[in-house]
Amino acid sequence: MVEVETVLIVGGGIAGLTLGRALHRQGFAVELIERSTAWRAEGGGIMVHANGMRMLRAIGLDAAVERAGARVRRWNFCDDAGEILSESDLEAVWGDVGPCIGIERTRLQETLVAGVEGIPCRLGTSIRSLTQHDDRVSVDFSNGSSGTFDLVVGADGILSTVRSLALSPAAPIYTGAMAWRSVVPIRPHGLTSLQFVLGEGCFFGLCPVGDGHTYGFGNITGPRAHEPIEGRLDRLRRHFAGFGGIVQDYLAALTSDEQIHCGPVDWIALEQWHRGRVVLIGDAAHASSPMMGQGGCLAMEDACMLAESLRSNTTVTEALESYVARRWPRVNWVQQESEAVARSFLLPPAVRNDALRQHGDEMFQRRFAPLVAAP
Repeated sequence: MVEVETVLIVGGGIAGLTLGRALHRQGFAVELIERSTAWRAEGGGIMVHANGMRMLRAIGLDAAVERAGARVRRWNFCDDAGEILSESDLEAVWGDVGPCIGIERTRLQETLVAGVEGIPCRLGTSIRSLTQHDDRVSVDFSNGSSGTFDLVVGADGILSTVRSLALSPAAPIYTGAMAWRSVVPIRPHGLTSLQFVLGEGCFFGLCPVGDGHTYGFGNITGPRAHEPIEGRLDRLRRHFAGFGGIVQDYLAALTSDEQIHCGPVDWIALEQWHRGRVVLIGDAAHASSPMMGQGGCLAMEDACMLAESLRSNTTVTEALESYVARRWPRVNWVQQESEAVARSFLLPPAVRNDALRQHGDEMFQRRFAPLVAAP
């Protein structure tokens, strides 16, 4: 086991909270800071694929997540009228790895926060500067305090401060699409599967989550834009007015502009994830297009694999190099495949739809096959 006395985790999202739980269970002393003044999770919902549930099982939180969510057994691609183009059996794809669970992000975060009970967590605190020494990292915080740590982990998302201070000034790159996310308290037509309803230059996704609710995510190709809250609902309804009944049922269940979270879909790819005693995990290192729904799952894998590397190696350098070597091929695969899916959605609808009718399930299984094996 690496001899580290204190680990600072910067960021209290999926990556940071999972890492905090994993490290604490292995006997490491951990502190966590989060820039927000309260625990909050934006973006509506998420589907935790079986590879993410495998990580939650390893840290003892899978049962709580399954209780708070809804089991999703199939993934369908449909045309804009709602006709199924291809259908994939998620239980067949993942085998005995575990279930796929649709869950509201707030419920997932509640479970992860409960999982770090006993770990010092400071809300409303961010990192201002850090200085690396041979065997420690000195950190200055936004509240004027400072500290010294054996390892600093940047789990602070795509706009990572840790990344910019210690590794790279690279800014996220816009994918060319805006995402509109929300949750409604109904299940349109008794929805049980994850559905991607595909239009021209856009799609609308629907995923069952817990308590009979549904997570909806519209993806619209176009220039990067700031979408003011006022009028969001009307704009969203107008954009998808030509889509079929299940999408219209969902949109009709939305009642206010404030229900809709809207923002650009960005990505970032780095050649280096660590320097000295600073390392990145999750979106801070490798945010990608969400077309495979793997962002949260990869963050959970990163967290558990970093914790395992720290346990199974004897020096920080060995542990971090082992972590990156183990994670890089898997993350690179997801980024490449997600980008390929995004490009395919921009094909003329007739061409894209015909390809999905003929080869959709085959392509889906090939895309996820490398993730079935343990990381």
